[in-house]
Amino acid sequence: MQAAVFYAPGDVRIEDIETPQPGPGEVLVKIHRALTCGTDLKIYRRGHPTIMQKVPTPFGHEFAGTVAAVGAGVDPKWREGMRVVAANSAPCNRCPYCRMGRQSLCENLEFLWGAYAEYIVVPRAIVEQNLYEIPENLSYEAACLTEPLACAVHGIDVMEIHVGDVIAVNGAGPIGLFFTRLATLRGAKVISSDLGAGRLETAKELGAWKTVNVSQVEDQVAAVRALTPGGRGADAAIEAVGLPEVWEKTVQMVRPGGTVNLFGGAKGGTSFSISTTLLHYSELTVKGVFHHTPHYVETALNLLASGQVPAETYISGERPLEQVTDALELMGKQQGIKYAIVPPWTRA
Repeated sequence: MQAAVFYAPGDVRIEDIETPQPGPGEVLVKIHRALTCGTDLKIYRRGHPTIMQKVPTPFGHEFAGTVAAVGAGVDPKWREGMRVVAANSAPCNRCPYCRMGRQSLCENLEFLWGAYAEYIVVPRAIVEQNLYEIPENLSYEAACLTEPLACAVHGIDVMEIHVGDVIAVNGAGPIGLFFTRLATLRGAKVISSDLGAGRLETAKELGAWKTVNVSQVEDQVAAVRALTPGGRGADAAIEAVGLPEVWEKTVQMVRPGGTVNLFGGAKGGTSFSISTTLLHYSELTVKGVFHHTPHYVETALNLLASGQVPAETYISGERPLEQVTDALELMGKQQGIKYAIVPPWTRA
């Protein structure tokens, strides 16, 4: 089969590699569509300290397809030809964090990579916990959004957002746009900030109340606070960019007693500063949120199937597998939201 293989930052090659075969408890999926992702862009540009420990390796992790083969002992409900989508991880449910209900912090979280290819083997733990049949009304492209949406569902679920609250969302990439939509569904008034005018228009389509084009204002924090009641600040703010300087701005956007969700993963080894006076005397809640759990994955799939999150808004076009790095770079240039990667077999 053909696959995009990661060798080093900036070095991804389309190669012919052996088609994998499912072992006991595993399922082989024939990939119909995969989606580009901000995490994959980061991996392509700078590698990853934990995910890419062994190279060369296939990469990509948002995919949907059909069951091509099943290994011994797999639940008979998984049949060849069934349309399926899988998350890219599964918790062990045995470690201390899993037992305390924090599955996203699982010490033995099993990840799955290799979606930019024609086939992928889904390991036993994911088959048992995070493999789902695609509802009839969802396309493969739409189903691919399940995993990234699940991350945002997790992020929004741990925040107290009430009807009428003003929420600042920094970043109108895929995750920021998910947060915009989810906060709007909760009845909040979202202020979306981004550098790209096109992405801000998309934020409006998804329900954003106000937008701030960061490239056109001298002080982003002041511009956001000016839109809040009395200029006091947002009730909550979400960082969906992954830059320490934006983390700092996000903290400064909330009112006293507000909540800050620093969701965007920043480069390893970086740090940010926060005023002790602001944190203490304004009684701020500052939290980080990572990844998802099987519960949030199932919730995300249901949101897509119900149409509450309109999948078509997030997909900017299609690219063949051999152009996957070009598609990732388009995302990095803020040209489009996500791109569907089409494997070669579909064009045979």
